[in-house]
Amino acid sequence: MELMTKYQYTYFIHPYIIEESKYDKYLLKLLKDKKCSFKIFEKEKDLDIYNFFLPNIRKFLFPTFDLRGEPLRNFEKMKEDEKLKVILKDHVACFSYDLAEDIQGKVGQENGIFFKIEGIEIICFDTGVCFFTMKTHLENTNKFMDLLDFNYRFKGINSEFASLKDYENIKIQTDTFKDMNDLSELINQITGISSKPKASKEENVINSQFYTYSYVCVETSNWNEKTDFLNIENDFLKFANVLPSNYNSDFNKANLEHNLHIIEKLKYVKTTLSNTSSNIMCSGIDTYNYTKLPYEYENQYFYLYILSLYKKLFLMKLNNDFKEYDKIIKMREKFINFTKLLWNKEVTLDDTGSLYYKTLNRTLVLDDLYLEIQNKYEVIYKDLNIEKNNVYYSVIVILLIFSLIFNTINIIFLMYLLS
Repeated sequence: MELMTKYQYTYFIHPYIIEESKYDKYLLKLLKDKKCSFKIFEKEKDLDIYNFFLPNIRKFLFPTFDLRGEPLRNFEKMKEDEKLKVILKDHVACFSYDLAEDIQGKVGQENGIFFKIEGIEIICFDTGVCFFTMKTHLENTNKFMDLLDFNYRFKGINSEFASLKDYENIKIQTDTFKDMNDLSELINQITGISSKPKASKEENVINSQFYTYSYVCVETSNWNEKTDFLNIENDFLKFANVLPSNYNSDFNKANLEHNLHIIEKLKYVKTTLSNTSSNIMCSGIDTYNYTKLPYEYENQYFYLYILSLYKKLFLMKLNNDFKEYDKIIKMREKFINFTKLLWNKEVTLDDTGSLYYKTLNRTLVLDDLYLEIQNKYEVIYKDLNIEKNNVYYSVIVILLIFSLIFNTINIIFLMYLLS
C-alpha cells in the first residue's frame, strides 16, 4: 500500500549574521520596507504561546506581549526611527514579510511537485544572529514520496551549488518568481547577505542549506492498530533524515541512534531531531494529530526550535571569535549575559515541550559547545591575567628602580651640601 498524507507543511529556515555594529541599521531597513511588518504578539490572539512559555523566556523571545493599550497605540503612530529606539531595548525583534497572496510554485518539469509559500518571517536577535523562515505546503498531491522529494530538493536551493546548475530541476512557476534564482534573490535582499558567505568566519557558523522543520500526518489506513509501523518505517527514516524517495541504502541503526533522536511519547506521533532538521510524523487515527498538533508544532515548538538554533549559532559564533584576541573581554561579557539569560533555564512547564527542548539541545550538542567555550575562556583569561600581572610587576620594578636612583641622587646631593 502506497503511503499517503492527510496534511503536511514544511518550514525552511535560513540563519544569517548581521554585524552587531550594523544591527540597528538593519532593523531600520526592515521597518522602512513596505513589504515588512513588525510582528506584535498579543495575549488574546497568541494565548497558547503566552501560556506555554515561562515568564522569563517569554519576555526574552516575545517582548511585544508587554506592548499593550496606550503604549501600543503610541508605538503604532511612531515614525520608523522612533519605533527603532523602542525595539532596540529588547533582545528579539520579529517581522512578517507580506506576500500579496500565497505564492504557488512547482518542483520539476511537466509532472512536477506543486507547492505554495504560505508565509515568510524574519526573527532577529540583538547579538546579530537572525533567521529567515519560510512556510511551504504541497498542492495537488497527497503522495508521501512527493513530500520526501520536495523537502530533499528544496533544502539546498540557497546553497552555492544551486546556482551552478539547474538543481534537481527545481522550478517555481509564478508571476512573483520566474525561477529559483528569483527566490534566492529575495532571500539575499531580505538578509542583505549573498547566499555564499563572504568571509570564512561566517562559513564556519552558517549552514549552506536550509534547516528543515516539517510536519506530516499520514492516512489512518497506513498507520493504525492493525497496520504494523514496520511497513512504513523505511519511509519514516527517509523523512526523518530529509532524504529522497529513491534512497535505497539500508539504514545503519547504530548511526541513527547517534545522529538522530526520536521522541515517541504518544503512540501515533514520532518526533525526530537531527543536527539540521526537526520533523514530526503522525497518524490520522487520532483527531488531535491533524487538528491541534500541527498548530502547536508551528507555534510553540517552532519557537523552541528557533531558540535552540539561536543558542547553537551564538555559541558557534563566540567560539569562532576566539581568533580575534582583542575581543576576548567583550566576548566574555556576552558569554556571561548569555549564561544568565538562557543557559540551563527552564523554558516551559509543559511536559512534552520540556522533553522536546531537552532532546533538541542534546541533539545539537549544546553542552559540549558551551563547555568548550567556557574552558577556552578560562585558559585565555588566565593568560590575560598573567600578562596583566607581569605588566604590573614590571611597572613596580621600574618604579622601584627609579625610586632607588632618585633616592641615591638625593643622598649624594645632601652629602655634597653638608660637606
